[in-house]
Amino acid sequence: MFKEVLAIIISFVPLLSVAQKDTISNRVHSLEGVDVVASHRDRMARSTMPLQVLGRGDMLKMGITDIADALHRLPGITLRDYGGAGGMKTVAVRGFGSQHTGVSYDGILLSDGQSGEIDVSRYSLDQVSSLSLVIGDQEDLFIPARNVSTAAVLSIQTLPEHWDDRLPHLTSQLRFGSFGYVSPYVRYEQQVTGAIALSANGEYVYAENDYPFTLRNGNLSHREHRTNSRMNSGHGELNFQWKGAGYDKVTGKVYYYENNRRLPGQVRYYTSDSREQLHDRNFFTQLQYVTLHHGDFSFKWNGKFNGSATSYKNGLYTGGVMDADYWQREYYSSLCVLYAPNYNWTADYSVDYAYHNLNSSLETDVRPYRHALLQSLSAKYMLPRLMVLARVLHSFYMNGAKEGEGAGNMQRLSPSLSLSYQLLRRQNLFVRASYKNIFRVPTFNEYYFFHYGSTDLKPEVTDQYNVGMTYRKDGTRFGLLATLDGYLNHVRDKIVAVPYNMFVWKTVNVGKVRVLGMDATTRISYRLNRYQSLLLTGNYSYQRAANRTLATSAFFNHQIAYIPLHSGSFSVGYENPWVNVTLHGAGISKRWSTNEHYEETDVAGYMDWGVSAYRQFLWGKHPITVRGDVKNLFNQQYSIVAGYPMPGISYQITVNFKL
Repeated sequence: MFKEVLAIIISFVPLLSVAQKDTISNRVHSLEGVDVVASHRDRMARSTMPLQVLGRGDMLKMGITDIADALHRLPGITLRDYGGAGGMKTVAVRGFGSQHTGVSYDGILLSDGQSGEIDVSRYSLDQVSSLSLVIGDQEDLFIPARNVSTAAVLSIQTLPEHWDDRLPHLTSQLRFGSFGYVSPYVRYEQQVTGAIALSANGEYVYAENDYPFTLRNGNLSHREHRTNSRMNSGHGELNFQWKGAGYDKVTGKVYYYENNRRLPGQVRYYTSDSREQLHDRNFFTQLQYVTLHHGDFSFKWNGKFNGSATSYKNGLYTGGVMDADYWQREYYSSLCVLYAPNYNWTADYSVDYAYHNLNSSLETDVRPYRHALLQSLSAKYMLPRLMVLARVLHSFYMNGAKEGEGAGNMQRLSPSLSLSYQLLRRQNLFVRASYKNIFRVPTFNEYYFFHYGSTDLKPEVTDQYNVGMTYRKDGTRFGLLATLDGYLNHVRDKIVAVPYNMFVWKTVNVGKVRVLGMDATTRISYRLNRYQSLLLTGNYSYQRAANRTLATSAFFNHQIAYIPLHSGSFSVGYENPWVNVTLHGAGISKRWSTNEHYEETDVAGYMDWGVSAYRQFLWGKHPITVRGDVKNLFNQQYSIVAGYPMPGISYQITVNFKL
């Protein structure tokens, strides 16, 4: 493997030597990832809800390496990370579980009916144009009803198709680093006709993930390496766009992902051996048709098919080998009708239908399925300084099982209201307030998993309250964007697992959670002179997520497991004509791995430092970017999930060439 990687690296050497002549040495290097920064800042300032947007250029300047790293730079987020390139990564917001966070991929929510969680590690940052996080309701009315059914939405917007000319455009990239990491990436895009543009991309990731760590047991400690942690993953994506006469547009996507990885398991003293394997496959295709300004009306239709398969194998299972296969399918359709009679008023009606089922190789499988019908009615009123948005969502779920008893049907009306007001006419100082009510239906695992699930579960009901303010200042040399939000969340009928007997746990509705918190962000840009500039970013979050289930319990008012009381991040970037450099850090305070806070179940806090440097060249008319990243700069050993140590100091080198 090392020889193969070395050969690939050597193949880039002539290219780099040619690129040493910098044809733009008298300019600040910002070829990669041009953002419409003013538009992003304006959306964030005027939003009725807490909104954070990271454009492609932002992420480059902040030293962000992957989507998990990007999420560490956003306030209010708790990321579950099981370690290394192949470790699963799920996102939760403001004390809610990860099932309460929707992940949108080019406007359509991703779904997993089995667990309700989305593993964001499978989506490549190289294909991302922007990331945005909205907490609460969404300001955009012209969206599917399902996109407003969660407490927060992380939106992944991929790179658009090329419309500047009809020539083929090719991007090739190689990234390699510590612990056997290597990842080639390629993207092709072309405007085929005056109305049609295509793009295709593919990525492969290989990693040994055999990083060292210190194993401690009381006063004893010794160095170990992660074992059984190798991964092979790849994904391919085909996109097309058609622009008709007027304002008609059709976009389509075909996506495939596959990951064959070994699972190192939780670190325990004297029991480091693991023979678990997981093989994930996911295929989906989605289509969107938009027609705008047919009189006062606009229409949007979305359709999607999603299929996924998971194969699990444990070679050390008591009594022999344990294996299980799972298959999921989803059929989804959405229609949005937008009515905009004038500048002040806008209204939207959206209706979504989805069918989801789950099958497995287990003899205990009941083959569950679910029909979902969601309808939203929204209205927005705008004045030059005021914006008010109201929405009501009706959700109806019909549950069933082909081989056993299905869960009951459920429905609910969920209202939301939000507003934003510009305090001073000549200053970009905005205040906002919002309320949102939602509910979360139990997942297939929570309903039906053998000796764990329960068909008697009720949905989790949440209330979200938020007040905040944003200040924005734009200047030729100095720019500032600052936000401050305070919030209160209530969760009722929280689904938790409790011991039924010594060996069996069952899911029940016993939990109540109250989350009181604050998020603060700042972004400062300063141009030193014509060729040099600074970018400073930072965020801080306070989350007091208290267990309020039973006042007489010894665990009453305890901090919820894995929710840190304090978290934050920062970055300092220096752009110049030579080498752009960024110093960044992210950290969280101590957490607990259980809601009961038993002895030795605390997980220590950490501060993870890193440094990034990149240089951009022109080889003729073709841009080349060379980038180096050092992660965990001070080689700190820490865990985000108890028993899953994160990698120590490591490096990555990236070479990107556009033809």
